[in-house]
Amino acid sequence: MAGRTSLILFLSLMSVCFTVHAAGDYPSRPIRLILSSPPGGAVDLVARTLAKKISESLQQQVIVDNRPGGGQIIGTDIAAKAEPDGYTLLVISITHTINPGLGLRLPYDSERDFSPISMLATSPLVLVVHPSTRVKTTGELIALAKSKPGQLNFAGSNASGGHLAMELLLDMTGTKMMHVPYNGATPALIDLIAGRVQVMMTSPLAAGPHIMSGKLSVIGVSSRARQGSMPRVPAIAETVPGYEASLWYGLLAPKGLAGRLISRLNAVTQRALASEDVRSFFESRGVMPEGSTPEEFSGFIRTEIDKWRKVIQSAGIKRG
Repeated sequence: MAGRTSLILFLSLMSVCFTVHAAGDYPSRPIRLILSSPPGGAVDLVARTLAKKISESLQQQVIVDNRPGGGQIIGTDIAAKAEPDGYTLLVISITHTINPGLGLRLPYDSERDFSPISMLATSPLVLVVHPSTRVKTTGELIALAKSKPGQLNFAGSNASGGHLAMELLLDMTGTKMMHVPYNGATPALIDLIAGRVQVMMTSPLAAGPHIMSGKLSVIGVSSRARQGSMPRVPAIAETVPGYEASLWYGLLAPKGLAGRLISRLNAVTQRALASEDVRSFFESRGVMPEGSTPEEFSGFIRTEIDKWRKVIQSAGIKRG
C-alpha cells in the first residue's frame, strides 16, 4: 500500500513539473490568431501588424486565420471553443459588443467565454454630409434634422458601428432621421456622393479621399476629443457632451487561460503597441494604438455591451 501511495505521489509530482516546464517553454509552437472578418479591412490591418511584432517578441510564428461569416459569429465561436492553452487567440472589434443586443442566439457568451488580454487600438468615425445640406457643423445638422423630422436620410450597414454611432447621436439629441441600410461602406458612400442620402458616419479611411476632393463635407469626429490627424475637425462631443462612439479592436483568448500566460501576452502586446513603427503605421491610417490591462479591457467590454444594447433597443434595430 505504501509503495502504491509513493508511486501515485511520484507521478503527481512529475505531472506538476511537466506542466510548469511546459508553461515556461510557451510558446513552443505557432500561435493561431483568429479574425472573424475577411482580409483587407481595418481589423485585418490591425491584426496582421500586431501579429508580426508579437511573433518577433515571442520568437514564434503567429498565424492570422481569417474566419468571416455570420456577422463575425463564426470565427468568434471557433475561438470560444478552442483549448485555453495560449495557442488560439482572437482579435475582436466593436461588433463583438453589438451582437449580444441584437436578439441573436449566440453559441457563446461574449463576456464569460473569453479571457480578455488587451485593448489594441481605437479608430474614430467621421460625420460626413453631402454639400447640398449646406451644414458646416454638428449643431447645424441637428438643427436641420429637427426642422425636418424624419426627412433626412443617413446611410450605413445595418447594425454596424457607423449605424449605431448615428443612432446614438440621434438618441442623445432627440433627433429623427431615416436609416437607409447598405451592404457595406462602398455602396453607401456612392449614394452619399450622389446625394441620394445626406448623412453618414464612417471611417476616415473610407471617407478621406471624398473629403479631400470636396465631394463630401466632414463636420465632426466621434472620439472624445479632436484627433491629431484632423485637428480642425471638432469632436461631436463639443456639441453633444458625453458623446463617443469610436471603433475599436482588442485581443481575447478562450476562457480559462492561465494567468501567467495572460500576463505574458499582455506584456508583449503593450511592447508591440508602443513600438515606433507600429504607432507610425497605425496613426498614418487614422488608427490610434491604445493598450490596456486585462481588467480594464474586461470592464470596457461590459460597458460597451450595455451601451449598445440600450441603443439597439431604443432604435428597434434587428440584424438584417
